[in-house]
Order: sequence, then structure tokens, then C-alpha cells
Amino acid sequence: MTGSSQQQLAEHLAHCIQVFGGITAASRRLGIDERALRRFANLERPLSARLLEDTAKALRLLAEEAATAAAEAEAMAEAEQA
Repeated sequence: MTGSSQQQLAEHLAHCIQVFGGITAASRRLGIDERALRRFANLERPLSARLLEDTAKALRLLAEEAATAAAEAEAMAEAEQA
């Protein structure tokens, strides 16, 4: 990958880290040491396709969990109103 594409990937990874809720939460979700994750985001270590695939998988799982929690909250709110 070229330097500019690595930079774009690092910026996207930084955004994904924010979506997870920060470096600690992202580290837990991805099973990667916080320091290593920071090094990837800062381009101190090269980003791999596997890291990006793992990040996408973890984000999909987070979205599923969020959708389930939202549905449960809505059901509870409706039950309270009844």
C-alpha cells in the first residue's frame, strides 16, 4: 500500500476506535493491546488487511448488540406506558 492509502486507513481506524468508545474499548473488542492499537493508528506499525477485517467484524457485532439493546429499551418503555 502506498503511504497515502496507509494514511487513509489509519484515519479510518481512528474513526472506528471512536465508534467503539475509545482505545480501551476498541482494544477489548479487537483483542489487541492498547499500545499496539495506538501504534497502528499512528502508523508506527503497518496496517494489515486482517486488522481491518477484524475491525469490520467487531463493528458489525457492536451494531447488532446496539440494535438488540435499543429494541429491549423500546419494549420496556412501552411496557411502562401500558
